[in-house]
Amino acid sequence: MDCHIEIFHDGQWLEAAFASFSDVVRNGFRANDCVFEYDLDYAFGDMPPAVSLAFPVDADRHVLQAWPAFLYDLVPQGNGRRFLLDRLQLPDAQAADLPLLCAGAFNPIGRLRIREAVQYFERHVERHGLGVEGFAFDELLARAPDFHETMMVHGMLAAGGTGVQGVAPKYLLTEGQDGKWYPDAALADSQAQRHYIVKRPRGSSAADRKVLRNEARYMEVAQRFGIRTSGLPSLHEDMLFIPRFDRRTQDGGVLRFHQESAASIAGLAGFGIQANQFQLLDAIRNVVDAPLADTIEFIRRDVLNLAMRNPDNHARNTAVHTVDGITRITPLFDFAPMYLDPEGITRAARWYHLDTHKELQRWEDILAHLALPAPEHQQLVEALISFGEQLTGLADCMREVGVDADIVDFVVPGIDTQRKQLLALR
Repeated sequence: MDCHIEIFHDGQWLEAAFASFSDVVRNGFRANDCVFEYDLDYAFGDMPPAVSLAFPVDADRHVLQAWPAFLYDLVPQGNGRRFLLDRLQLPDAQAADLPLLCAGAFNPIGRLRIREAVQYFERHVERHGLGVEGFAFDELLARAPDFHETMMVHGMLAAGGTGVQGVAPKYLLTEGQDGKWYPDAALADSQAQRHYIVKRPRGSSAADRKVLRNEARYMEVAQRFGIRTSGLPSLHEDMLFIPRFDRRTQDGGVLRFHQESAASIAGLAGFGIQANQFQLLDAIRNVVDAPLADTIEFIRRDVLNLAMRNPDNHARNTAVHTVDGITRITPLFDFAPMYLDPEGITRAARWYHLDTHKELQRWEDILAHLALPAPEHQQLVEALISFGEQLTGLADCMREVGVDADIVDFVVPGIDTQRKQLLALR
């Protein structure tokens, strides 16, 4: 099976690259070899952007023993994956990733898409004779029957969010200039006003609702503590409206920005990866424009994850993007009290010593293992000591923004542990 990778550039979709896959047996196991290459007309164009920060534009033919890791950012997961597996009548296995890519990656986060997925969706629209009139905000909150029907018929683009990864049910919705709400890909760019990810609880339990209810409050705490954020989410009924930062409406059109997970730029293929934070940080430093600033940002986020008990720190919950010519870590997302999740989420990305592979848990040991120039190391230490001083007020800040009292009480020991470790760096 082959796929053609398109990129949104200068206001239009262009064919940028091509990937061809073949099944092989290696060491007794089936594997997907891949030939990846840029389209030559694209490669010799006027300074074309890369489809991945790990694959600069060139005219070479890359023969790989695995997928280019950035393609996994486009494979539907969670609700969207289940929806498409049912449509395609496929079992949920690694072998399904390629057909899912070629059916569901027609409107992902970022500025890439797969041409075969666009064609699949267009056939779906034509077959069902779809037309969308939009919904009033109150209809969204009530999830009226018409809204449900539209979301399910347009399921590949909105219901279950095949373009946005994660376990929680998510919709990609766009507020039109007429004030109504539409499945994202159902509305022309010229009619778009604002773009949102709308998230619902992961499950039906009280704990799932509690996590969602407190996510907006966690994000406000992060913003107050100087973590890079975009527009804050807002909760309405059991729907969390999250402004997207990979889109910007401008001059009657939509700008789409490159976004790529830390897993992708670190070359980590597949899902469910136990990632090493040192490797993720090193990969990020290699592609961003301000490595020291993003090193501080990366570690401060991890401090808050540990202090506020958000163990959902897998390698696709950190990403970089390029906006207005600057590449840096994206604004924070998926930051919530996930220790409450009934599925028992544990930290997927940890600080493993590169030689002994032993997990390092104290910031003194972690910083000693970071390969940084001496001046950067000193500035990082000073920034983290300052952050440790800020943590003195973290619990009070959580109370001020309305985080549930029992959550605050539960995380106080974690906050104190992180504060003491950072202040010990003096």
